[in-house]
Amino acid sequence: MVSKWRARFLDRRLAGLTDEPRPGRPRTVGDEQVEQVITATLEQAPPGGDTHWSTRSMARSQGMSQSAVSRIWRAFGLKPHLVETWKLSTDPQFIDKVRDVVGLYMSPPENALVLCVDEKSQIQALDRTAPCLPMLPTTPARMTHDYVRNGTTSLFAAFDLASGSVIAQPYRRHRHQEFLRFLKLIDAAVPKDLELHLVLDNYATHKTPAIHEWMLKHPRFHLHFTPTSSSWMNLVPVNRPSAWRHARVS
Repeated sequence: MVSKWRARFLDRRLAGLTDEPRPGRPRTVGDEQVEQVITATLEQAPPGGDTHWSTRSMARSQGMSQSAVSRIWRAFGLKPHLVETWKLSTDPQFIDKVRDVVGLYMSPPENALVLCVDEKSQIQALDRTAPCLPMLPTTPARMTHDYVRNGTTSLFAAFDLASGSVIAQPYRRHRHQEFLRFLKLIDAAVPKDLELHLVLDNYATHKTPAIHEWMLKHPRFHLHFTPTSSSWMNLVPVNRPSAWRHARVS
């Protein structure tokens, strides 16, 4: 390799160090067309009242193939079909609450249990019209397409950070009465010699007078509320079904 490039330099001087024309089909999409596609993607709205550009609509707009648009978007990391949301918390005690909750996660108190508590409401209780058929060799499990609605339920869950176990109970409704019943369930499930630190969101059912009165009679319970609009700080996987695969339900 060194001898080849040295011979090129001796023969053609600096001109011998440039790339020679490569074999194969020449480019059909120039740099100006690439720039036009990127500019249209970032700065222009799609025609016809569409909310997002697609490879087909962009190809029609720019007079090129759909695969060419797809290659340009991949090269520059453009994904017009994706939209991410964000929200800033307006809680005046945001910093203090973050330090409180994160402190529990990073350095749990001794002789205590840290539980992340949350509720998943409006879960549809569906059942198939016929029993499911089990999986067989070369045949996947099968179930009927139609189903029967059995109303809705609410799932209350407390996630133990130390062990990964979950205390869970479904209830028909989602009120402070059900939350109080769930607190009693936690009280009965956890040994009496352990303090209980519960990480909760700011849902109104967590702060009713009946809850406050019950807490005064059970001083081992300590509630830690996440900041407003910061439910992501609560690590209970109720609203993330995939996380339940790593949890043990007790």
